[in-house]
Amino acid sequence: MWLFSRKGPSGFSYNSNAEEVTQGINGTGLSAIVTGASSGIGTETTRVLALRGVRVVMAVRNVDAGMDVKETILKEIPDAKIDVMELDLSSLASVRKFASEFNSSGLPLNILINNAGVMATPFKLSKDNIELQFATNHLGHFLLTDLLLATMKITARDSKKEGRIVNVSSEAHRFPYREGIRFDKINDESGYTSFFAYGQSKLANVLHANELSRRLKEEGVDITANSLHPGSIVTNLLRYHSFVNGLVQKFGKYVLKDVPQGAATTCYVALHPQVTGVSGEYFSDSNIAKPSRQAKDVELAQKLWDFSQNLVN
Repeated sequence: MWLFSRKGPSGFSYNSNAEEVTQGINGTGLSAIVTGASSGIGTETTRVLALRGVRVVMAVRNVDAGMDVKETILKEIPDAKIDVMELDLSSLASVRKFASEFNSSGLPLNILINNAGVMATPFKLSKDNIELQFATNHLGHFLLTDLLLATMKITARDSKKEGRIVNVSSEAHRFPYREGIRFDKINDESGYTSFFAYGQSKLANVLHANELSRRLKEEGVDITANSLHPGSIVTNLLRYHSFVNGLVQKFGKYVLKDVPQGAATTCYVALHPQVTGVSGEYFSDSNIAKPSRQAKDVELAQKLWDFSQNLVN
């Protein structure tokens, strides 16, 4: 459809895929972490970054699945540099263990892609007794980013290359609970709505990137932080809603992005020279887009930051 092929200022469109938006880019010497890399757009992001010469650490909950993905990519790209490490974002202990192991490995870190997520799950508490979607989609990534930031700063300084933090959010950030973030009711089962809770966690992804960007600019560090909407994609995220998932699997290929298209904006924001120096922005279809009014609320972002710090501590 002409509407989907219409290119934005970046030269890319809804239809662009991850290989197209990184064509000609040499990522040799760069090192990245991709969370949720064993399926969906996380796998494609890993493959395309590796294709461009980036060393990728796949941060995955299921190591066996991660190893299978690694072997598949190596068959296509024999010289790909890929490591697999265990990370369960719903467990703060797991996040701390992963960060400790990575920081002590001596590997540099230029790019952190906070991609993993769960969507519209039934009400459940994480291992730390925090509502699962908020815990996995936001809080785990918040702590992970915080614990890896020192390594990113050292890498940026020593390599003289800009560091990039990429939060994979969603247009669902426009549909959270009415108050945006339910600070006083984060674990309230009686008022829980799975899709609003998902929207809340995705709003948190944008607010986190914005506040992080503000702090990094204030500090004068050569690291950017941005968020993005990958597009509506045929993946397994809706597995908790069998009827909707069935419709998506049957008809999605006609109206939704495929996985290579879904990974495009992530790869664009992570690698493209056009994004150099751009921070605190929200992207969609590999172009800068406008997030919701709540997503641009500076006070809400600062409040979420303090709230998240208290939860992880």
